[in-house]
Amino acid sequence: MADIHIIGGGLAGCEAAWQAARAGCRVALYEMKPGLYSPAHTCPGLAELVCSNSLRSNSLENAAGVLKEELRRCGSLILQHADNTTVPAGSALAVDRHRFSCSITDAVEEHPAITVVREEVRDIPETGVVVIASGPLTSGALSQSLQKIIGNDFLYFHDAISPIIEADSIDTTKTFKASRYNKGTADYINVPLNQETYYRFVDEIIKAEKVPLREFETLTPFEGCMPIEIMAQRGVETLAFGPMKPVGLVDPHTGGQPYAVLQLRQENQEATLYNMVGFQTRLKWPEQKRIFSMLPGLEQASFARYGSLHRNTYIHSPLLLFATLQFKKDPRIFFAGQITGVEGYIESAAMGLVAGIQAARYVRGQNPVSPPKSSVLGGLLAYITDPSVTGFQPMNANFGLLPPLEKKVPKKIRKKLLGERALNELTAWWEKIGGAVG
Repeated sequence: MADIHIIGGGLAGCEAAWQAARAGCRVALYEMKPGLYSPAHTCPGLAELVCSNSLRSNSLENAAGVLKEELRRCGSLILQHADNTTVPAGSALAVDRHRFSCSITDAVEEHPAITVVREEVRDIPETGVVVIASGPLTSGALSQSLQKIIGNDFLYFHDAISPIIEADSIDTTKTFKASRYNKGTADYINVPLNQETYYRFVDEIIKAEKVPLREFETLTPFEGCMPIEIMAQRGVETLAFGPMKPVGLVDPHTGGQPYAVLQLRQENQEATLYNMVGFQTRLKWPEQKRIFSMLPGLEQASFARYGSLHRNTYIHSPLLLFATLQFKKDPRIFFAGQITGVEGYIESAAMGLVAGIQAARYVRGQNPVSPPKSSVLGGLLAYITDPSVTGFQPMNANFGLLPPLEKKVPKKIRKKLLGERALNELTAWWEKIGGAVG
């Protein structure tokens, strides 16, 4: 008889199962393959990497690299097997996808406390502790079951993500803070464009390389989530009458209304991140960096997250989940992986690690534990479960999620110091809760 039932054998589900089993719980891990495959999956193994074999940077001056090191120190199954199946990729961690999946499958299936059940879960169990880690391509039947307990307004089936910029990389001498018609407080950073700059910007968007739709992605986004490149193709003035409309804004540098305006909205309480309002896009990441850096004040912009639009199933975690990843309406249910609104393989595994630890503590009657917000793991977890977050969209690991350093330091060493602080405090926390660091 299992103590914990985990739905989904991807990276998050496997990590959750491993952590719960390490804590002494009996786990049933449900995976619908090979009886049923999602449109993107092709092999029967667990922890299948679909889009890429790259798990991104290993550098400790990169948030994704720091997160990976944090997971290593917490005894992550995913990182252990990723490190054992690497292929050359410069400073990035890339793996042999087949060996990676086979290695994890063998480890999970051979663990005496984990039973792998090869069947589709169509309904969320009504009793027992459950971890839902069904991933971005959750089956139709399970999606319907989720809708019943969550509600249609809090379950999403595609991402329409705008880029996010680190606040200290914005040149505020070329921008201005204001709200339209001076209503309320000056909450937005406004990037003003004259006609020449705007026309050149639109032309570059139209010519830029876009990420092609995958075969199973037949997305027809509603007008409010229309990619900027599609709007640009409708006519050169479309963006200026849409997300870049300048109405109600006066540029204090010129005393007049700009021809077009990009508005940046504060993304977190610390005001370290700003969202490019209405700029969801399928432009390739290098193209986003090149084109958006053409805008006044964004020449040196550092992007914490690039825009995207793709098929995805995720929930509105800030309103639905406690910081333990427990469902507020039914605390015996935990969520893990991309369905919580994190972006990326490593981020998914990280939420699996947290869910597995918390579910095991719940079963054993122990108090929950929370990683420090100064760690990348804790910062990401805090963001996706912060009820003050508005306009929630999936998020990847980035240093903008962390509290600022106590003392102001030169920008060139800031990320290094944030990474060092994150690892030191994560290590201390892990030792405190009885983890075997290393």
